[in-house]
Amino acid sequence: MHDTLRVRVGQHTDRGHKEVNQDFHGACIPHGSALTTKGVAVALADGISSSQVSHIASAAAVHALLVDYYCTSDAWTVRRSVQCVLAATNSWLHAQSRRGPHRFDADQGHVCTLSALVLKSATAHLFHVGDARIYRVQGQALEQLTQDHRVHLPGGHSHLARAMGFQPQLDMDYRTLAVEPGDTFVLTTDGVHEHVPAPCITQALQDHADDLDQAARTIVAAALQRGSPDNLTVQIVCIDALPLHPPDGLQRQRLALRLPGLLAPRDTLDGYHIVRELHASHRSHLYLAIAPDSGAQVVIKTPSIALQDDTAYLERFLLEEWIARRIHSPHVLRAVANSHKREHLFVVLEYLQGQTLAQWMLDHPRPALAEVRDIVAQIARGLQAFHQREMLHQDLRPENIMIDTTGTVKIIDFGAVRVAGLAEAAAHPDSDALLGTVQYTAPELFLGEPATPRSDLFSLGVITYQMLTGRLPYGTQVAGLRTRAALTRLRYASALHDERRPIPAWIDAVLERAVHPHPLKRQEALSEFVHDLRQPSAATLARQRPPLTQRNPLLFWRATALVLAITVVALLGVLHARG
Repeated sequence: MHDTLRVRVGQHTDRGHKEVNQDFHGACIPHGSALTTKGVAVALADGISSSQVSHIASAAAVHALLVDYYCTSDAWTVRRSVQCVLAATNSWLHAQSRRGPHRFDADQGHVCTLSALVLKSATAHLFHVGDARIYRVQGQALEQLTQDHRVHLPGGHSHLARAMGFQPQLDMDYRTLAVEPGDTFVLTTDGVHEHVPAPCITQALQDHADDLDQAARTIVAAALQRGSPDNLTVQIVCIDALPLHPPDGLQRQRLALRLPGLLAPRDTLDGYHIVRELHASHRSHLYLAIAPDSGAQVVIKTPSIALQDDTAYLERFLLEEWIARRIHSPHVLRAVANSHKREHLFVVLEYLQGQTLAQWMLDHPRPALAEVRDIVAQIARGLQAFHQREMLHQDLRPENIMIDTTGTVKIIDFGAVRVAGLAEAAAHPDSDALLGTVQYTAPELFLGEPATPRSDLFSLGVITYQMLTGRLPYGTQVAGLRTRAALTRLRYASALHDERRPIPAWIDAVLERAVHPHPLKRQEALSEFVHDLRQPSAATLARQRPPLTQRNPLLFWRATALVLAITVVALLGVLHARG
């Protein structure tokens, strides 16, 4: 293990016996934080020989991957980033073909194959469409990691079944592999692997282990000697070292900063003048401060004194600022840019004048339904800003939501946020420890299942229910969940039982669905939940409340027994009256 990912790349291409080289290849080994957050990208594309413009498609596909991939959000996973880039490229290629003279003949359009390898942390991400190949070297053998998308016909004929630009939508294979130092990957176009046997490739790698470019040239030369009539491209990637503690950016930043102590009015922290303390908890300390340049009021957040020896806590504390700088929403607290050199560990946030949703609920014990709808809609828009960047909040609760003096609702705490792009780069993926507040945490998390956007929807559903009823839909039952059997015993307490806070019956059905113990039975998206709160969908109106036999079997049979007993007594009375 090393402090960073270190790889060596060798590559070579040749037009062979053709007039034009329709292959295109490239690699990007970034420096600095991009090496941690994005990794190393290697790609090759092969244009189809029947098209006069497929070399343009090959160049566009590889260029887009190697450039645009590094422009996507650091919070995104490799899969989402690459697939978004390639989907956009595929749409452009298909549109170019449709505008060309051969719009009805895909074999003469902007079409190419593409195979790409992204190495991030200790994982290899493979993307593939067409008949180029990615191999992993296993001793003296090659393990083919991709499947050729080619249809073979009688008479020895064949054609591509899938390719870039072939259809409006891209159908691309994706897989991941754990990697170790010393692993070697080989990418080839069909002009190479259809003519060079595996032992020849592995021998070239052994003979030129210190010069991978020469190894690639040797393999291409061998294919030409064996009569390859096509363009030829080879790429070789050797992993020399893997990062020991990815992502290391936050760790280095933490080690470079001193931990501040408790602050008092008139103290100064790296140029910020402390006015007064706003809040203190076991997790952090908040102070109102004056910014040195603008003189504006800001909030200084410092780590808890009691947790200053907790390395994981301190790195997660820094992560809050990282998250705040990447989310731009009027319903999410923003981080304030700091132009001064920082010597201490703290976060600078915008100052909001207002109250938490928890305090608002105390002040408004019987809010109007319209007020609740407006607040929920704003919270949902804030959550959507997280979800669009593949972040999950995981600790949505009234104390983490502010309503300012203008009525704008903002999510203010990011201490439990899960960032998918950072999680996949971590040396030790997120543990199963719950970071949220148990009363608002989705039941599936207590069973060790991964969080999803529907987990945040559950928390928002609980908050909505609490605003309307003053209580929780399952009381304290959720906190005790440990088995699936306990999950099936959860009983939703209808919001209609409180006569002091009357709400429409269909609102109760919407709430019950949002806080359903099974995530797949909740609304599919936050937008659906917000819409259903304003206007019942056909599905909501058609959805009947489960029969009493399902909701409470014991009560059903007790009621049945009581009815039967009354019937028997009545019959006995009739018989007695008749003598």
